[in-house]
Amino acid sequence: MKHLIIILIGIMFVTQAAAEGGKVRVWNINKDLDSAYKVVYESLENNRFFVVFEPDIQANLSNFAERWGDDYNRNKLEGIRAMVFCNGWYANAVSNADPEMLALCPLHITLIQKDGATRVLFVRPTAVAEGSKAMSVAKDLEAGVAKALDEAVAELSH
Repeated sequence: MKHLIIILIGIMFVTQAAAEGGKVRVWNINKDLDSAYKVVYESLENNRFFVVFEPDIQANLSNFAERWGDDYNRNKLEGIRAMVFCNGWYANAVSNADPEMLALCPLHITLIQKDGATRVLFVRPTAVAEGSKAMSVAKDLEAGVAKALDEAVAELSH
């Protein structure tokens, strides 16, 4: 359990650091996290990005509420969940182009809820692969994930 918490906190810091550099793509959904989560999950899977792990980050962080006191959840987020996913074809293509870019594998998105609305956060592979021989694959990969998330947002907007 300690290892999981450390990994999840690390993911949050990586996501936050990337967001500050403008390297995170954000989708806004005017639905609660549970409703959005199901549709986003299905859209990723339908686009051949297979979800392999689903951490409930908020549930894990809430275990530290007493210890952290006033520092706990200062942004008053109502939920934080993530989806870790992969596409074997892209993983192979990345490894063929630049094995170091396998740091992208698996990919993840983070979903946060505040004021009843959900935001989907995705660290852009092109931001990570800048200057790499895997840049063209990263562009295709990013476009594929964006397509899946755009489809989910469109479905949730009806």
